[in-house]
Amino acid sequence: MLKLENVDVYYGHIHALKGVSLDVEQGELVALLGANGAGKSTSLMTISGIVRPREGLISYEGTNLTGLLPEAIVARGIVQCPEGRRIFGGLTVIENLNMGAVRRKDRSDVKKDLEWVFSLFPVLKERIHQTGATLSGGEQQMLAIGRSLMAKPSLLMLDEPSLGLAPLLVQEIFKVIFNLHQQGVTILLVEQNARQAIAIADRCYLLETGQVALSGNAADLKTNVAVERFYLGGTA
Repeated sequence: MLKLENVDVYYGHIHALKGVSLDVEQGELVALLGANGAGKSTSLMTISGIVRPREGLISYEGTNLTGLLPEAIVARGIVQCPEGRRIFGGLTVIENLNMGAVRRKDRSDVKKDLEWVFSLFPVLKERIHQTGATLSGGEQQMLAIGRSLMAKPSLLMLDEPSLGLAPLLVQEIFKVIFNLHQQGVTILLVEQNARQAIAIADRCYLLETGQVALSGNAADLKTNVAVERFYLGGTA
């Protein structure tokens, strides 16, 4: 479905991604893990067309995405829920959600998807006429994910959805992500909370200083001594 082959990205003289190769198959939940500065968010921004690779190939369902504008990539069903939520604080919950569906023409299905989002995040229906700025951090994250879902993605990319949230809210957000996966949504998840991400992922890639250091089935990485020691808080 999605494939990156030997992708190199530079910020000026900084070599941010160094020959990164990864793939996501339809229906999978793939986690992209690593410390701050490892290249996780850069990978998503490159897939979205916001950052241009200097070398390498990005393809989606057999189509070359390299060099396409972000809006053309979104039109192909690749939707990114950005780090830091980035909701429209002056717009209401319903206005934010409708912004996610702004490119869609299937208005009857938009109404169905709106009810689907409210079933995932009932609190959003309770806050439907509140502005985004008045929501709590957790509610804003729910709104950001809901807005992305309203775009009807064939691939949903989540960038640090648990960042800055209290532990109970982190659990709630991960339950929703797992639920989406169970419903067949294809997900590429960038997350610093490696333990939570590995627990729900099918496969994982571990980035270190812009390179894929390790990849494999989530169940195998969970028992990997190095991953346990450095990323899951173990003492092995």
